[in-house]
Amino acid sequence: MLYARNFTYVDDKINAAAAEAGVDISVITEKYTEVYLADSQALGVLRPSLEPTATGHMSEIIETIDALVKAGHAYTAEGHVLFSIEDCDGYGALSRRSQDDMIAGARVEVAPYKKNAADFVLWKPSKEGEPVWDSPFGPGRPGWHTECVAMIGAALGPSIDIHGGGMDLVFPHHENEVAQAKCLHHDAPLARYWVHNGFVSMNAEKMSKSLGNIIRPSELLARGVKGEVIRYALLSGHYRAPLDWTDKLIEQARKSLDRLYGVLRRLNAVEAVQAGPPAALLEALMDDLNTPKALAALFEIAGRANKADTDAERAQAKGELIAAGALLGLFQSDADAWFGIDALSAERRAQIDALIDERALARACKDFARADTLRAELDALGVVVDDGPEGSVWRITS
Repeated sequence: MLYARNFTYVDDKINAAAAEAGVDISVITEKYTEVYLADSQALGVLRPSLEPTATGHMSEIIETIDALVKAGHAYTAEGHVLFSIEDCDGYGALSRRSQDDMIAGARVEVAPYKKNAADFVLWKPSKEGEPVWDSPFGPGRPGWHTECVAMIGAALGPSIDIHGGGMDLVFPHHENEVAQAKCLHHDAPLARYWVHNGFVSMNAEKMSKSLGNIIRPSELLARGVKGEVIRYALLSGHYRAPLDWTDKLIEQARKSLDRLYGVLRRLNAVEAVQAGPPAALLEALMDDLNTPKALAALFEIAGRANKADTDAERAQAKGELIAAGALLGLFQSDADAWFGIDALSAERRAQIDALIDERALARACKDFARADTLRAELDALGVVVDDGPEGSVWRITS
């Protein structure tokens, strides 16, 4: 399997930032690429097979545009090269829009040199101070929509299995990608499946730089939020549905992982069998990546582990839990390290475990006054206890 994730480095915002700083665009792109990759690694995102860049594929981009011009699907006008949507049958099918709707809602420049108001730019003259490349159409820079088509063709070929992106990219970006690829490759599909994710909002308001309500993974990590907690929070919603990012969501994700890691910690002495993920989890992922349902399958395994009567049953449940977590990019930490108790001395750990066990017995006997006293003793030791259906878990805070 090949997975490519491209970087469209030729961009108005990048150009503006580079001009303001008085540096080459590579200074800006390299800086933020490093931040992006570091954040992705912290969230357990696997590196793709290929990472093509627009600046690294300029010759392919120019060749793509030239082929469209020669085939009669694009035309030159006042230093620009524009794609003619009238030459593309079925334009608008991906976004399910009529041409009138596309013109009314398009994020395209309506210029007098266009044959059709919805025709989009493949190449345009660079403004003063912007990066510029030589081409058969004159010096300039490519349009965003053609960068991606050229990189897909160079990295993966004319047709790919899955193309992903945000819902806001369906039109015009992905629609325009499809149009170019269709004309270049004799109606061959650019992608057999399209996967569009919903938006992440901040406290019920769409994240936007203009509103100043953007939060980056690096900021959460600096606050002590673990990358795996961020990952779990993102997986807790279906990828096509909107997700409201709140402190409550982060706390819920942490508590959920605590419960699951608590099960693994209680099974520490049990040697897990070599097992695969359970059928319920696989079925959930095959159902349009239903990650909320897949996460529910983790708790079903945890429940079986808690109810297991034999070591064989516990070993099977532990093996399934580890395998299921690995498939979802979870349980990448040792259970003791997750709770911050891996560095404790054997004596202190035994002391805390004894208090935890005594408190659990007091709760079972409904001696809540004694349980509260024991919790206070644990608090004084810098221990936080969380009670859940899978039992009590504790961590060190000081």
